[in-house]
Amino acid sequence: MVVQPSKPVLSRVPLDWILLAFGFGLLLWFIAIWWNQSEPASDAQKLLIWGGFLLAALGIARVANQFVNATNPVIGFTPAALTLLVVVVTAEALLRAYQVPPGLIPTPSRVLFTFFAVRDVLLQDAFQTVVLEALVGYLIGCGLGVITALLVSRYVFLERGLLPYATVFSSIPIVALAPVLVKMVGIDWQSKAVIVAITVFFPVVVNTFRGLTEVSPLSLDLMRSYAASEVQQYRWLRLPNALPFIFNALKLGTTLAMIGAIVGEFFGANGQGLGFRIQIEAGRFGFDIVWSAIIVASLIGIAWYNLVAWLERRLTGWHVSFR
Repeated sequence: MVVQPSKPVLSRVPLDWILLAFGFGLLLWFIAIWWNQSEPASDAQKLLIWGGFLLAALGIARVANQFVNATNPVIGFTPAALTLLVVVVTAEALLRAYQVPPGLIPTPSRVLFTFFAVRDVLLQDAFQTVVLEALVGYLIGCGLGVITALLVSRYVFLERGLLPYATVFSSIPIVALAPVLVKMVGIDWQSKAVIVAITVFFPVVVNTFRGLTEVSPLSLDLMRSYAASEVQQYRWLRLPNALPFIFNALKLGTTLAMIGAIVGEFFGANGQGLGFRIQIEAGRFGFDIVWSAIIVASLIGIAWYNLVAWLERRLTGWHVSFR
């Protein structure tokens, strides 16, 4: 059996990056020459855009193989960042080639310029939505959820009488609940905080209860054989066992909190908030501001989720999922 010599990995690297650079170059070249044009591009120029996109996508597919074993998360994110960049640049080129009106779909560059122009307004909206509504509701809902789960796991009558309702209420869509709560509590930020608290409360109860009760019977018998009290069993066995379940609920809660706060503002707001801004500007066809608000909400949501995930790694590093 003759073993064919494998092609050195380094010899493939230039071709991968050349494909990627050539694809990007075609897209950027078209954007540059069509920046101030007001007429749609020709079919040949549109075909050139798709050719640039395919070359860049092929280059990313080959380049991504070089980051499979990357241990640094920032370096490992490079293929995803390149993919996002290709999508944004291609969207910019296609929107300019087809001359799509900004009132329907703004170009990414227009959204970027608008973002910097109205950043002060968006930051005030973000403070209202994230800090006053989402964060306050999140802390209240999660805190009450953990306390309720502790009581439900300790007393059987609460488990039999309350837990089935928690499972049912956790499936209520927030869109149906939001207008009712806004009318009941008012249009200020407190009503949205209540919506967020209710939204995150039930998933935290259900997940925390599972973590507190799904403990090893052998471990429980061992602690009881040492005459451990109920408090000691919770302190040293049930709560550590529940931490991965709790953090799963907390991570889910960050997404639910942002959705609850923004959706709640669609049904009534005091003139501030990301959801209010999205609703008002969409009615005015100001989609560049709408997309800017969506970007702000997305960036904050991603940062919030990753902060909870970082805390999870710090506090549950012993868990098998992190080994």
